[in-house]
Amino acid sequence: MSKKVLILPGDGIGPEISTEVDKVLALVNQQYSLGLELDHALVGGAAIDAAGSAFPEQTWQKCQSADAILLACVGGPKWDSLPPKERPEIGGLLQIRSRLELFGNLRPAILYPQLAAASSLKPELVSGLDILIVRELTGGIYFGQPRGIRVKEDGTREGYNTYVYDENEIRRIGKVAFETAMKRNKKLCSVDKANVLEVTMLWREIMDEMSSDYPEVELSHMYVDNAAMQLIRAPKQFDVIVTGNMFGDILSDAAAMLTGSIGMLPSASLDINGKGMYEPCHGSAPDIAGQGIANPLAMILSASMMLRHSLGMQDVADKIEQAVESVLDQGLRTADIYSEGTTKVSTSEMGDAVVAALQA
Repeated sequence: MSKKVLILPGDGIGPEISTEVDKVLALVNQQYSLGLELDHALVGGAAIDAAGSAFPEQTWQKCQSADAILLACVGGPKWDSLPPKERPEIGGLLQIRSRLELFGNLRPAILYPQLAAASSLKPELVSGLDILIVRELTGGIYFGQPRGIRVKEDGTREGYNTYVYDENEIRRIGKVAFETAMKRNKKLCSVDKANVLEVTMLWREIMDEMSSDYPEVELSHMYVDNAAMQLIRAPKQFDVIVTGNMFGDILSDAAAMLTGSIGMLPSASLDINGKGMYEPCHGSAPDIAGQGIANPLAMILSASMMLRHSLGMQDVADKIEQAVESVLDQGLRTADIYSEGTTKVSTSEMGDAVVAALQA
């Protein structure tokens, strides 16, 4: 039975890294007779330019019929002057997450041993690092209403957003986090700001209530400011972290740099049935777009996560991850992970190297 995979190249470096994931998926599809049907659609700034909307109806229809979605990245300064709701990030990315109810975001921060020298921390602090951040993705301050910019009585402008979570939203992401922790080292740290924010006071209360259903999981709590500090001080104390949308956004990017480059990290955004959208943790990097120097490995590893979590093709996912390890063992590096003694390669050369490793 065939599986429909929708690829959304998006903006900036998106089309470049999507080209490389196309190569990899085309090869494994042929090698292992996976029956993948690959399709493409516009989203973000590219969709605004071509169709007048960051999330066109045609793209929405394809998203609904797909078994899994691969998104590269969206956004760039070209569209920053648009009203907030029309920009690539809000009108495109957040719309996809919301309309598909992709509430559970899995963001691994894994340090490949070949890249220990590329981390901003000492090797002894990060060697063997393997953290998974479970981020709530469709609630919190990014989606709360009311929101906007208004003019006060004295004529000054005021921006406002609403930070809100209800009990069901917290329990839903908590279930993902506890069950994920059960499959790993049974340690879960819930990150909040319960000393000042009522929303996260409720968050902490619900997490404590849920812990009784998972007696094998060691649950701890940490304020977000301390969590940011602890990620730098002693990152290996963490196994699974669960937190809200905004805190997860920030902490996962911080954790990414511990691994040497955000260009190495994939992510999965899942609905309640496990259907998902997979994307690199990095952004569209418009400053390097078109130069052929972007790292495609996070996009390729996102495809691996897709095969594993949504399509049930674990063996092929393993093969792709082994191929990535192989090219790193060969000393091949894009600019973001390059160091003395390694070989700098372009975006397409890195994609070709992964394909060659899969063929070997």
